[in-house]
Amino acid sequence: MASVVIALGSNLNDPHQQLKEAKFFLEELSDSKLKQSSIYQSEPVGPSEHDFLNAVINIETHLEPHKLFEKLKKQEKIQGRPSRYPKWTPRTIDLDIIAYDDLVLESDTLIIPHAEYATRLFVLLPLSEVFPNWIDVSNAQPIEEMIASAPKIRIKKTKLAW
Repeated sequence: MASVVIALGSNLNDPHQQLKEAKFFLEELSDSKLKQSSIYQSEPVGPSEHDFLNAVINIETHLEPHKLFEKLKKQEKIQGRPSRYPKWTPRTIDLDIIAYDDLVLESDTLIIPHAEYATRLFVLLPLSEVFPNWIDVSNAQPIEEMIASAPKIRIKKTKLAW
């Protein structure tokens, strides 16, 4: 069974509800109880006008990485995200595999650890809440250092409940 970290983000069609729906999907997918961060509000990266709600959820699964990726993309579509979506635009839901155990993988469709997570405070802060002793499998960098070197954005922990 693999321990998988998934980042969630939404800024369209009731983002709070979108995150809760995605969490319910991940609960169904996971072979054990979820570990989840608080919900954060962050400014968008890129041209979007609306703030995002972000979180990190850790699941345990027997699904291999590409099969899990397919299921996440299918759920994004169910929640209203088109399959072809310009980068850095508003979205109903974004489900990214940040890490899959200690796997390092690069294929045409999937890169693990996620290629850009180390520069995204909206992933790093929730991740540090779930895994305060996180160390990046690619470069052995502790999460505190990753947070310190990530580009600064406006971000805050919300009081929104799951």
